[in-house]
Amino acid sequence: MGQTITEKIFSEHAGRQVSAGEIVRVDIDMIIGNDITTPISIRAFEESGAERLARPDNFCIVMDHYIPAKDIASANQAKISREFAYKHDMKYFFDEKDMGIEHALLPEKGLVLPGDVIIGADSHTCTHGALGAFSTGMGSTDLSFAMITGGNWFKIPETIKVELSGKPGEHIYGKDIILELIRLIGVDGALYKAIEFTGDTIQHLGMADRFSISNMVIEAGAKNGVFAVDEVTEAYLADRAEVNGGLRAEPKIHYADADAEYCQVIKIDVGSLSPVIAYPFLPSNGKTMEKAAADNLKIDQVMIGSCTNGRIEDLRVAAQIVKGKRVARHTRMIVTPATQKILLQAQKEGLMETLIEAGAVVSNPTCGACLGGYMGILGDNERCVATTNRNFVGRMGARTSEIYLANSAVAAASALAGYLVDPRV
Repeated sequence: MGQTITEKIFSEHAGRQVSAGEIVRVDIDMIIGNDITTPISIRAFEESGAERLARPDNFCIVMDHYIPAKDIASANQAKISREFAYKHDMKYFFDEKDMGIEHALLPEKGLVLPGDVIIGADSHTCTHGALGAFSTGMGSTDLSFAMITGGNWFKIPETIKVELSGKPGEHIYGKDIILELIRLIGVDGALYKAIEFTGDTIQHLGMADRFSISNMVIEAGAKNGVFAVDEVTEAYLADRAEVNGGLRAEPKIHYADADAEYCQVIKIDVGSLSPVIAYPFLPSNGKTMEKAAADNLKIDQVMIGSCTNGRIEDLRVAAQIVKGKRVARHTRMIVTPATQKILLQAQKEGLMETLIEAGAVVSNPTCGACLGGYMGILGDNERCVATTNRNFVGRMGARTSEIYLANSAVAAASALAGYLVDPRV
């Protein structure tokens, strides 16, 4: 019987052929912690009596949620990770001097690769499946076990095959594809499943689109999402290698067999998609752009950024739409580049000037606004169009506030209008 990509990655790591449903213990290629979750892992690590990391070059800490610190509590929390990183002379520790949102920064640094098994104490660790890796979120104590032993236990998930067909139309991006999938199957439609993306649409999707799609498979309950490596992936990796003086390791590329067994096959005609807007209070509450525009919803804030849509491609789309125009008087527009490198590239291309002249405020790379921490908190009854990944009750601030998930074009156009509008009109 043939194997899926996820099964092949685990087979290579286990040293034998394995299949969905088996429980295996394998080494971890990259463990990812951040300033919020790592202190819990550090405490468990130290309470265990461990004195050294099992695989120090396979552990990374990225300070990205409350950096720079927003208050005394967040400053003290960050201090725990800093002191641990300095004590263990960690090679991959990213703080304010080289900051970025973890799920954008690690691919940028060439630290996550095809064929890797990756875990992080953050649910959106599934982002890295865009590069042909198995990547998933786990708890902080699961991370500490991997820090101590170098590995962890996994139940190999069954795989859902998603066949994407057709060329995306104007202002249709990876965000719309994943929101449509979540709309179709619901927030638990892929519970503890892998989602493998296939089809002729993929040749039209750049890495930014693929990262956005993989990032949000968790919103359908999935364990991981994965794309097969192709020419687009290879070009991205070659660029990362050139910029960083090489990749962390040699990629291990796996493709699904023609007779691989899938628990479900879902087909999406991307060529006929309109932009998809996820209404409060679930990512599955998707509506077409036409329906959303007809609702004539007044918008108080627009947020463009996050690990889902804070890449240079998103800033280019937003800047193109707002160039020479002005954000509506009653609307705030916050732009958060996902990494410092993206911010510098945006400055080089003149995007920052365009966005700021239009009335946007640009923040440092941070997860702050997305999780309702800082740099964009919503007040009572306020509405926000956000390129983030979650729109739960109180996610970005007041429990009476509302978040509408959308792509960067919809967000930028809505900032100008002050209402949720179609960027194609």
